[in-house]
Amino acid sequence: MAKLSDLIIGHPEVDSFEKLELLIAHAAESGQMFIEFDLKPDFRDTPKKWEWRLESIFTRGLKYE
Repeated sequence: MAKLSDLIIGHPEVDSFEKLELLIAHAAESGQMFIEFDLKPDFRDTPKKWEWRLESIFTRGLKYE
């Protein structure tokens, strides 16, 4: 299971929601089966419905790009 906090901490180069979306897509492709949203991303461009957006991206994987 991938935790959002672990992904963000492990990738300090991710400094926007757009880059986080790509990171989530890559995590899905790497074989992760589930993602846990244990914190809200603290980026200026984080949308209000960020959970739905990240869940959709995680489901599609790199097909998102």
